[in-house]
Amino acid sequence: MRNNPADSERTSKRPSRDGTKLVPKDLRSITLVPTARHLIHDFVVRTRRNWVRELWDWTQCKRLTLPSVQQLEKSIAALESSDRDENSETESPIFLLATGWRSGSTLLQRILVTDPSVLLWGEPLGEMAMLSGMAGMLARLSTFPELKQLCTPDEAPFSALPTSWIATLFPPGKDLRRGLQSLLTQWLGESARQRGFSRWGFKEVRLGAAEATFLHWLYPKAKFVLLSRNPYDCYRSLADSGWHHLYHSRPEIRIDSAAGLARHWNRIALSWSELPEDFPAFRVRYEDLIGGRVDFRKLESWLGIEIREDVALSVSVGSTARRRRVGWCERLIISREAATGMRSLGYS
Repeated sequence: MRNNPADSERTSKRPSRDGTKLVPKDLRSITLVPTARHLIHDFVVRTRRNWVRELWDWTQCKRLTLPSVQQLEKSIAALESSDRDENSETESPIFLLATGWRSGSTLLQRILVTDPSVLLWGEPLGEMAMLSGMAGMLARLSTFPELKQLCTPDEAPFSALPTSWIATLFPPGKDLRRGLQSLLTQWLGESARQRGFSRWGFKEVRLGAAEATFLHWLYPKAKFVLLSRNPYDCYRSLADSGWHHLYHSRPEIRIDSAAGLARHWNRIALSWSELPEDFPAFRVRYEDLIGGRVDFRKLESWLGIEIREDVALSVSVGSTARRRRVGWCERLIISREAATGMRSLGYS
């Protein structure tokens, strides 16, 4: 069989296994080392590209307006009947809410589940913003005309439905709460119990005071652990971890820049100041967590569980930041976008 010229050409140009045939004989003994000038040039190019991207993302970053606790409380007051017996509630979930990604939430989550009876799910369907959507819907009900009257229906029409005005016939407001509660309990609570855990909850990095108020309405015996970390360190850890395409709400609101994280952090931090003083929350700082200044005996007593923090702290899980501090451009953006939240939580 005659050789195809094209095959012969490809064969003749195929590199050898060690690649030496591609290098001229007089250069094979030379080791190519990048000069300091080249290294500096590459560093400057990467740095310039980074801060240009950060500034561009800052101009394009979306601003969100979260529902307020006051709006939710107004809606709840209209929906809730005065005969609700909170002592009859049996569920007492634990909700670990953090000021965003890379705040130590997974570490604290692992610490809390050292009690073998506790399961905290990790950000279940968090990118879908399901709980935020529920809380937002509830907050918007505060603008609904005659909500209280509609959700406290007169029993008379039910005996004469064909001859009554039933165009706006609503179930009682307490049944809306029970329905939403049943959804979460079946999805998260029963799933935990099927796996041998009697206490359940979840950790999240997207939820603020409005969602916490919504969850407390559903579960009056719930306990909330609120975790914060300095936003400079949060972004440094996030940027160095190599994580990409994080979402507050998929696909519209992506968190992939200093501006995006800072605004997200600031929204949550500021929202926590809306919570009433008697709200069942235990606040933890990441800086105290890794510095050994968290009173775990007090925390476990308040939660009603047994914590063995030494078990979780003995293992390092996940990557950490490589840089000692964020760049000047990132720091500028974070200082502007998270300033009010930092003052609220005592960060400088």
